[in-house]
Amino acid sequence: MTDQQLPLREIKKYLLDLQDHICGALAEIDGAAGFREDAWQHGDGGGGRTRVLEQGGVFEQAGVNFSHVRGRQLPAAATTRRPELAGRDFEALGVSLVIHPHNPYVPTSHMNVRFFVAGTDHPDPVWWFGGGFDLTPFYPFADDVIHWHETARAACERFGADVYPRFKRWCDEYFYIKHRDETRGIGGLFFDDLNEWDFATSFGFMRSVSDHYLPAYEPIVRRRMGMEYGPRQRDWQLYRRGRYVEFNLVYDRGTLFGLQSGGRIESILMSMPPQVAWRYDYRPRPGSPEADLYELYLGGRDWLRIDGDG
Repeated sequence: MTDQQLPLREIKKYLLDLQDHICGALAEIDGAAGFREDAWQHGDGGGGRTRVLEQGGVFEQAGVNFSHVRGRQLPAAATTRRPELAGRDFEALGVSLVIHPHNPYVPTSHMNVRFFVAGTDHPDPVWWFGGGFDLTPFYPFADDVIHWHETARAACERFGADVYPRFKRWCDEYFYIKHRDETRGIGGLFFDDLNEWDFATSFGFMRSVSDHYLPAYEPIVRRRMGMEYGPRQRDWQLYRRGRYVEFNLVYDRGTLFGLQSGGRIESILMSMPPQVAWRYDYRPRPGSPEADLYELYLGGRDWLRIDGDG
């Protein structure tokens, strides 16, 4: 499929509609605040629109970003797995979001879907899709985690029995904080460089993943957002948010791509939590709810088999 045949308008329309749909749903859940929108332009062509909800009734910060950018040369973050594409020009479209709730019993969540084409002037341009979603709880509940993974599996079902286990494992491996020897959260789905299927199937998979994000996350938010909490739970939330910052600034390919490609800093760093804390050599008390996070939930467990259904 040549660059001229790639339905970029269709992809862009889907992603803009996705941003609208998710922002509308989050604002409805929050009930107290709406999204501020900033439209921006990229230096080499294209641009995007960043939407941020701040200090709402449920969400301390929610950022939902659409971008469609062009560049003369793929950054290193985009060619790590495809070194043969180094030096090619590129076009990239995507939606990325990160949600930081007020209540420590409501998990932080992240979703990203994207499309790349490298070598738009090349006789044989190379395209691929990427994305996924993952959950970062502070006080996890097993039924929430199982629901999250059941919905992730449902997003993958019509594309093959091996797809969920493969992309679930990739998520566990990707969102791994090497210097802490722990996963960032309880995982979900992650895929990149996806062009093993034909274009229509690959695009359909990206849509299925993004269309399953709200069904995965919204029930968890509604179950937990009214739970009472105090300073202890808030302190733990702020401490664990530090892991989120560490991963995004040290390892995340999307953050690195944005910085290396001259992207808009405010949009790139919208994923950062508004408040965070670090504490020297902190270790939760054994047997405490805080220790349960490490002992029972982190590390890439097979949650659907634990549930007896997988």
